[in-house]
Amino acid sequence: MTRTLVHLVRHGEVFNPEKVLYGRLDGYHLSERGQAMARVLGDYFADNDLSVVTASSLIRARETAAPIAEPHSLPIGTDDRVIEAANTFEGQVVSLGNFLRPKHLARMYDVRTPSWGEPYVEIAARMQAAIADVRDAAEGHEAVIVSHQLPIWMARCAAEGRRLWHDPRSRECSLASVTTFAFDDADLAAISYAEPAKHLTSDSSASVGA
Repeated sequence: MTRTLVHLVRHGEVFNPEKVLYGRLDGYHLSERGQAMARVLGDYFADNDLSVVTASSLIRARETAAPIAEPHSLPIGTDDRVIEAANTFEGQVVSLGNFLRPKHLARMYDVRTPSWGEPYVEIAARMQAAIADVRDAAEGHEAVIVSHQLPIWMARCAAEGRRLWHDPRSRECSLASVTTFAFDDADLAAISYAEPAKHLTSDSSASVGA
């Protein structure tokens, strides 16, 4: 039996003073604190047996992946199956008042799909496929996938047999967190969670773009 670890890493804090739901928009880099979070992740994984590092194509994910890959002299792969979820509110300022404007209410009729964005089942499916491919590529070693909060949470909920629709405030997936899937051959054996950069997070550093 071969043990393989796949670490799902959420990117660090993004520079976003306007509090925009940036989603898949280009140009949102890590903040100074986000860069510090990425360095912490680099130290966290420095002695691990990494053989694969991949990330979504969004710049915040790739900037987070760089310090993780560098000590292992690994290239950073790109896989947009782990990209941020599509959202029809992308580009708008995040506030409850804005989302509840009459012109927006028609999008919010179904929290289970959800009606305002990419279906949860589709997010979970693409994440599961990406995880399986990385697991196979890193067989007997460890892999890192740098992704985004909702995709990581959907992967975990699906793996644990939870319902996919949820209150976003209940997600256990903070900035620069690590959700680890341990596989014995192709069978999922355990899931664990860590926050190596917790000392750098605060209420003010919460990312609205995920």
